[in-house]
Amino acid sequence: MVYTRKNQRNLTSAERKAFVNAVLELKRSGVYDEFVRTHIEFYVPDGDDGLRVAHMTPSFLPWHRQFLLEFEQALQKVNSRVTVPYWDWTRDRSPASSLWSDDFMGGNGRRGDLQVMTGPFAYAHGNWDLAVEVTEARFLTRDLGRPNDPIALPVAADVDRALADPVYDTAPWDSTSGSGLRNRMEGWTTGLSGSARFRMHNRVHRWVSGVMLGAASVNDPVFWLHHAYIDSLWARWQAAHPKSQRYLPATPPPSGDPPARPGGGPPRPDAAVERGTGGTARPHRDLPVRLTRRRPPGGRSPGGRGTAVSHDRPGHREGARPKRGVLTPRSRPRGGCRR
Repeated sequence: MVYTRKNQRNLTSAERKAFVNAVLELKRSGVYDEFVRTHIEFYVPDGDDGLRVAHMTPSFLPWHRQFLLEFEQALQKVNSRVTVPYWDWTRDRSPASSLWSDDFMGGNGRRGDLQVMTGPFAYAHGNWDLAVEVTEARFLTRDLGRPNDPIALPVAADVDRALADPVYDTAPWDSTSGSGLRNRMEGWTTGLSGSARFRMHNRVHRWVSGVMLGAASVNDPVFWLHHAYIDSLWARWQAAHPKSQRYLPATPPPSGDPPARPGGGPPRPDAAVERGTGGTARPHRDLPVRLTRRRPPGGRSPGGRGTAVSHDRPGHREGARPKRGVLTPRSRPRGGCRR
């Protein structure tokens, strides 16, 4: 089976409604908050103790691909026809975009407390209470474009520049890596100030602002549309650089090396799955999928056949869907660094 992730601007009104209703049902059942807890738990910045697998590390892209697939699978248990649309922020760059309409993501936050007052995820409508947060706020907040400290969304030239780099990642494999696709996409920089410090993925989080700034950014459903686009860009890079090593480093840096974190470097995958020709999936060992501190049930890494995902732009093609259970939501939320 192959299903397509559509650009959000191309969704029909029925598709928008189906996506929103499925997200609200996950929220009502408590499943959505488990995804928020997972992201908080795995937001481990440079310098913190603990295994760093989701951010500021080579596994940033595959960890979020798996996270996205897990969420999509949860949505499809509510409505099998729902997929996560993507937000191409190089084209839809304004608070007036249809993305922020009252029947989809809702609009900007109001002055003062930045509370979102419109759309299905407004606290005032009674369906979107932020039960899992790193602050005391219970409502969704946004400050689109940060008018008091303006920041612009990335442009197509930024995307092209990132995708042109043929190397997946470079030492020291963290937020200070000066080249490589991963950090060009994640968007950390050194030696800069102001909004120039944030690029690509990070810059979009800053542009939306509000709850999208912190480890609990999943509380804003636009998180998923943003990461669906990031994932599509990684798929484009994979297709454009077939001779490049698909994941680096090939082996974890030794524990105790100056650039390594306590406990060693990024986890080495047992196996992964990538979509092959004809809708089949082929296992290989250069793309991490086992990204948590726990092994999947039964001690196996995901592999074998899966559901392939495409995007509604030629060349957007991503890995087959791994089995459920790779990302294990934790019961104890923990605070994270703000971007």
